[in-house]
Amino acid sequence: MRIRFLGAAQTVTGSCHLLSVDGKNIMIDCGMFQGTKAIKERNYQDFLIPPKSLACVILTHAHIDHSGLLPKLVKQGYKGPVYVTEATGDLLEVMLPDSGHIQETEVEAKNRKAKRAGKKLIEPIYTVDDAYAALELMQKVKYDEEFQVADNITARFQEAGHILGSAMLELWAEETGDKAKFVFSGDLGNPDARFINDPAVVEEADYVIIESTYGNRRHKDRNGRLDILKEIIWETYNKGGNLVIPAFAVERTQDILYDLNQLAREKQLPDMKVIIDSPMAVAATAVFRKHWRIFDKETRQLMKDGFDPLSLPNLSFSVTAEESKAVNQIEGGAIIISASGMGDFGRIRHHLKHNLWRPESTILFVGYQAVGTNGQRLLSGEKSIRIGGEEIAVRANIRAINGFSAHADQFGLLNWIKQLKNKPREIFIVHGDPEPSSVLAELITKETGFKTTIPAWQEEIDLTPPVESVTREDVRAIYQEVMEKMQVFLYSEQVNDSRKYAEVMNKLSSLQHYLSVCTDCR
Repeated sequence: MRIRFLGAAQTVTGSCHLLSVDGKNIMIDCGMFQGTKAIKERNYQDFLIPPKSLACVILTHAHIDHSGLLPKLVKQGYKGPVYVTEATGDLLEVMLPDSGHIQETEVEAKNRKAKRAGKKLIEPIYTVDDAYAALELMQKVKYDEEFQVADNITARFQEAGHILGSAMLELWAEETGDKAKFVFSGDLGNPDARFINDPAVVEEADYVIIESTYGNRRHKDRNGRLDILKEIIWETYNKGGNLVIPAFAVERTQDILYDLNQLAREKQLPDMKVIIDSPMAVAATAVFRKHWRIFDKETRQLMKDGFDPLSLPNLSFSVTAEESKAVNQIEGGAIIISASGMGDFGRIRHHLKHNLWRPESTILFVGYQAVGTNGQRLLSGEKSIRIGGEEIAVRANIRAINGFSAHADQFGLLNWIKQLKNKPREIFIVHGDPEPSSVLAELITKETGFKTTIPAWQEEIDLTPPVESVTREDVRAIYQEVMEKMQVFLYSEQVNDSRKYAEVMNKLSSLQHYLSVCTDCR
């Protein structure tokens, strides 16, 4: 067995991992790279593995940095299944065509300039048609439902608590007698998130691939985020400006609506227009309504009590280009929520262009800002930024609320790892910039004793235990694990649990394998 890290390795975006088992290649996530120009250039490079050589693709959730290169993969010849949760599949039906439209639109603008300058024309990474071709390959799977990837590979989605439909992936594989359980965290969420159930507890794993976006920090204002949001709204209202919120169309926009709804119910929201200016956010909100049955208990109870967390008295949706342009004419008294969340693409650029130079307005960031994005540059204090070829002075109030993050912080990531009841062979730290990944890796090893590795981009790691690495002590350790698992299995209600039985048999198989390769056990 081998694993190769084709994205989100010492970076946050471009999530993509390749697991090779007994000649079968499984791709977990196929995300787009975002951030600096150098990072984004990776989107234009050929895949490091021929798409036709893949047995299947499994996506943990719908965010573009986990799914956004799937149409390119299909464009280059992939025709196999793409496994997703039901809600993820519905969100991708909105997001991937939108992403294809963005590729086409941006290339069209660049080619107009290139043509006038006599330069070579370029092609989009993929088109809307490529996105629709990718959607045809999707196979929707329920949470906690096992699905067969190959004869010797079984998988299951569990709740990740990140966004609607997000999942962590459990995968059981066998190669030449060595059985191993892999757990891919995907993006882990926070307990008590809006709409979403808490991340599932996973107690057993041989290999864990865990994200580390906030591996070096805690979410300081998570508990007080509603109060901070109220303060910013009233401050902007009293100055007579607009509150512009760059927000991801999926989850973040709905989270903000939830909080605005709560302020309105408590009569703490001023008389301001609330405008969602994003066709994708409008469509994503409809997907949320469709999947209300997987909302958390608190949200479902709120709906039973007659409150719609996705609605407001002064709420309007801007879908057409004409409606969006009209929003730019509003000089004050509006809360404008638009994508993209990092301020680099889509309609938000126009709202930044029309409000950044106005001291009475506020720009509020409510999510992670990758290095090199407009959001990161504004938060770092730049006095002017270039949007659409025009230099815009920054006079608006620039604010951020980290408590809206859909990612678990350092405490959440460490706590999730500590729920493992066995000692994994190795934990791979991914989906984080170098510092957060390094801090989290050191903390996990210090707190648990687990072996951690921070893989490099494109690095391939052989997971087959070398013969010389298995000692008598290793055999004793796994023997102890087997005995403990058998006792728990035999003397509890788990005796009828087929998955628990399989885990016991898996460990017995591993013990046999260790005995067969142990150099000092003979």
